[in-house]
Amino acid sequence: MRRIFLALTTIAMTGWAATTGVAQAAPTPTPSVTAAPTPTPVCPPVTPIGGRVSVATTTSLTIDYFIAVSPPCGYRPPITVRLFTSREDAFAWQNPVAETVSGPERDGSVTFERLTPDTEYWFGFRDSDGRWEPYYGGTGRTTALASCRATATIDSRWGTGFVATVTVRNVGAQPLDQWRVSWRWAGDERIQAVWGGIVDPAGTDVVVRNAPYNGTVAPDGTTTFGLLVTTSTTPAGLTLNCAR
Repeated sequence: MRRIFLALTTIAMTGWAATTGVAQAAPTPTPSVTAAPTPTPVCPPVTPIGGRVSVATTTSLTIDYFIAVSPPCGYRPPITVRLFTSREDAFAWQNPVAETVSGPERDGSVTFERLTPDTEYWFGFRDSDGRWEPYYGGTGRTTALASCRATATIDSRWGTGFVATVTVRNVGAQPLDQWRVSWRWAGDERIQAVWGGIVDPAGTDVVVRNAPYNGTVAPDGTTTFGLLVTTSTTPAGLTLNCAR
């Protein structure tokens, strides 16, 4: 009798465990993972790249460039520099007349050769990732071909001044219809009088333009003007620049 009771009790306990689920482990919930958004870089309010013409000759321009900030806000060298003959083409990055690539330096320079004398050019930049500056970088002008040459002769000198004659020669192939001679004093020189020209006094920098009657000079022809100058020390000579 006792055996029958134990058997029935075992069967009943097994059935109760099956119906209540005590013997089964509860499922573990899987946590959800949300990816963090990629932060948007805050770029400083500066031009990412800038440049200027440092040297200009009759047929060349040297452009210095400087990268202000690095990617993602700035540019990555090497830099492609393009030259344009109009502001519109520079803005649109189209119809370049010349192109060159810089070295790996963040601050460097490039030189364009075989350009047209006395011509204005616009330049722009593009980096190694193909991004181009939305604004043109700047402008530069090649210098004009020499049209005249000026030489000075000191005719007389004394303790507080001197008299000089300046000769202007047309070295171009076309007649001059005007000319200007400029130079810089080395000391305390001051012009007291000019004949054969009109002076633009500007401190140590001096410009003398032609008079109304001697502005026209034929090829290989000459004209002159004179100077009366006061000074504490008479210079050995004058280094003059002449242009149309």
